[in-house]
Amino acid sequence: MAPILENVIIRLNELGFFAFLPFLLTSAIIYGLLRRSKIFGEPEKNVSVNATVAIVAAFMVWGYPIISGTSVAEYQKIYSEFFFKGSIVSVFFLIGLLILTMFVPTSFIEAIKDDKIKKVVIVLTIGIFGFISILTGSIFSSLVGVSSLNIDLDLIYSIIFLVIFIGIIVGIVWLTGKEEKKQKT
Repeated sequence: MAPILENVIIRLNELGFFAFLPFLLTSAIIYGLLRRSKIFGEPEKNVSVNATVAIVAAFMVWGYPIISGTSVAEYQKIYSEFFFKGSIVSVFFLIGLLILTMFVPTSFIEAIKDDKIKKVVIVLTIGIFGFISILTGSIFSSLVGVSSLNIDLDLIYSIIFLVIFIGIIVGIVWLTGKEEKKQKT
């Protein structure tokens, strides 16, 4: 027997709920951006203008597949994958930030203001992102021949995760060790 939540999701999909939900999400995001940017003036005075522009923009975004001849199902699949993967990445970074805040000393922001540490953090960040993009990019696989070596992408992703995880742990140990040395002196 299928779980109850699975049955509910299947029924909602049959009713077209997930075809309409992204429209509401798009409209809400655009409305929030308009309200935050105050393009049309104070948000309290221009609620109807912000709402109208947000709804029209959402209709334009979701009307594109019909106008271009693409099926709504394909468009829906692309957006659902995008939002799912984006949510996973966001949760990953939020958990990383939470873990980081547990171990980073309170003077971390002051330490980052130091030019030497700021440069090290920037170089490490660029290096990690560059390493990941080169390793997973098509240029690397064609130059080095990773695809011809039959290395599973899951293995590559696991190695990348371990490198980043070890880097975070080393950074935490380095920062907390530096803080302890300051307290002893």
